[in-house]
Amino acid sequence: MINLPNIPDRPLKPRESGLTMVMDKGLSNTEAQSLIDSSSKFIDIVKFGFGTALVTDDLKTKIKLYKNNNIKVYLGGTLFEAFLARNMFQEYCDFIKKLELDTVEISDGSIKMNHNDKCEYINKLANQKITVFSEVGYKSSNKIMPPSKWIQLMQKEIEAGSWKVIAEARESGNVGLYRSGGEVRSDLIEEILTKVPKDKILWEAPKKQQQVFFIKLLGANVNLGNIGTNDVIPLECLRLGLRGDTFFNFLKT
Repeated sequence: MINLPNIPDRPLKPRESGLTMVMDKGLSNTEAQSLIDSSSKFIDIVKFGFGTALVTDDLKTKIKLYKNNNIKVYLGGTLFEAFLARNMFQEYCDFIKKLELDTVEISDGSIKMNHNDKCEYINKLANQKITVFSEVGYKSSNKIMPPSKWIQLMQKEIEAGSWKVIAEARESGNVGLYRSGGEVRSDLIEEILTKVPKDKILWEAPKKQQQVFFIKLLGANVNLGNIGTNDVIPLECLRLGLRGDTFFNFLKT
């Protein structure tokens, strides 16, 4: 491998920043192995999107494939909400334990939940030595949250025990952080960053222009999520200035 100068340093796994979270929306075990073969060193976390974990055959084998390659695995927050909407929090915990998962996502994007209750769930799981991601933001484009509310919720969830707070965008990239056409709400993001440390946030950014925005704003080691399985290596090239969109960001002239 040729070492080009002026390429950003990327911390080795397991890392605290520069995370790439990939969404698995139903890959077969063969497809998951192919993803690992091509991209495992660039993937920190795999999320089984929405409720796919309940309808995926041989899920334990796929979980083991990822975990054996130093990739954290968790179930989509929508599945947590599906259990909670049925008053089945303990059954959810039992399901996590059965799957031998040590990472969870706590969200309230679909159901109404008192925020103190949400923080209690975060704290309860974090105290069991489980790595908690908590998600902030609405899944509907009809609901707009002011920046002060984003900041308040993120701060409280980090205080409750979240390892990272996820800034909502869905896999479509047109809600929460983004306008309906996918454009970045840059004023919102810049205001959040005045109060919440950048390394504590994982920004959902499924679209290339969104990834480019965050890399230009926060550098190669920004935490990005909801990355498509075919976009892992293209994203790594963006991080390293090896695509036209970020080509001049890291060159020293």
